[in-house]
Amino acid sequence: MTSFIHRNGEEPGAEPAGLRHLVRALRHRNYRLYFGGQSISLVGTWMQRVAVGWLAYRLTGSALTLGQVGFAMQIPMFLLAPFAGVLVDRWNLHRALMVTQILAMAQATLLAVLVATGAIEVWHLVALSVTLGVINAVDLPARQSFIVRMIDRKDDLGNAIALNSSMVHAAGLIGPSVAGILIGTVGETACFAANALSYVPVIAALAGMKLPLKAAPRRNGRMIDGVREGVAYTFGFAPIRNIILLVAVVSLVGMPYTVLMPVFARDVLGGDARTLGFLMGASGCGAFAGTIYLASRRNVRGLKKLIAYAAAAFGVGLAAFSLSRAFPFSLLIMFGAGLGLILLIASSNTVVQTVVDDDKRGRVMSFFTMAFLGVAPFGSLLAGALAERIGAPHTILAGGAACVAAAAVFGCRIKSMRVILHPIYREKGIVPGINP
Repeated sequence: MTSFIHRNGEEPGAEPAGLRHLVRALRHRNYRLYFGGQSISLVGTWMQRVAVGWLAYRLTGSALTLGQVGFAMQIPMFLLAPFAGVLVDRWNLHRALMVTQILAMAQATLLAVLVATGAIEVWHLVALSVTLGVINAVDLPARQSFIVRMIDRKDDLGNAIALNSSMVHAAGLIGPSVAGILIGTVGETACFAANALSYVPVIAALAGMKLPLKAAPRRNGRMIDGVREGVAYTFGFAPIRNIILLVAVVSLVGMPYTVLMPVFARDVLGGDARTLGFLMGASGCGAFAGTIYLASRRNVRGLKKLIAYAAAAFGVGLAAFSLSRAFPFSLLIMFGAGLGLILLIASSNTVVQTVVDDDKRGRVMSFFTMAFLGVAPFGSLLAGALAERIGAPHTILAGGAACVAAAAVFGCRIKSMRVILHPIYREKGIVPGINP
């Protein structure tokens, strides 16, 4: 990449044009290594996710077991995130990620061995799902925090986060498809083995990185004091607090639409499993389009308004989807909803990562991850209970309305947030010449 830029007559620090502008974060060698390794690893992660659900249902024939396995993997994020954030701030991020990737590879390997030998039981799935949830509770905020260390130019941070999101969604389109083929031909063992092998590139990428020397993280003090400091900073700094609360509300009342999607595919739209696949695929395509747009942006200017608009668009999309009875219109709406959701999450991530203090980054990102992923299991339980009483369409309609209301509240706070954030942007040289 670097030599390519030089051959075209651009200086190393020059702003790339055209298509290269969309992938400008790849100018940074460490991020380029990370991106390549993670692109492969995430495909394996999605393959395992699909295989675990299929295996759980094959063993028990129970939808309840599916929910229990999913809850087992997600709940550690909610319970452990504040403590994991303290560890992330105190540990060497590079070493921490090496450890989490190796542990995740061991988890996938054990799954493959248990299934291959026929020894797998449901309690194994639950226990290993909890294990992976604990690993992810540390790995996800560590990865989010590590992105900043791989990017030398801070104005490329937003592009790096957008590319990271596009990588996740591209893997989400490829992984399940490959998993379906492998499960149908050779069984679930192949998916777990492939996921275990997929960690090799990302571990090799981490090992090949050349990172600048950095002062050792502060390790003294009690864990609980670190948690309290993280809570005070995260929820005492109004812009970060407002963003995290908005993400939490959307995750609680909006994200559960994925859980109820089979109901819409079969009972509302009169379709089958292919209908469900098309609906989820449309949402994924919308999300991927959103990441391309974010990658094309040059800086963080205007992201606060975009967060509010995106949350409102997601809510309106959910409300419209709940009322739709036409499959083509539902597909179009799901594209828009996926677009709105990724614009909200990735823009929020960018603003938070831009302004947070380095020594508290791990704790803040743990709360951000907790708001986005840790709250989701409770939203799924709430949506399921409501759907039983008022029906899936009314449940999604209520969730969409709540997202729009939360976006409106956030929008009313943008002006006060601007007064706080713009001096920070100027001080860090992120958006030169910006006026509060």
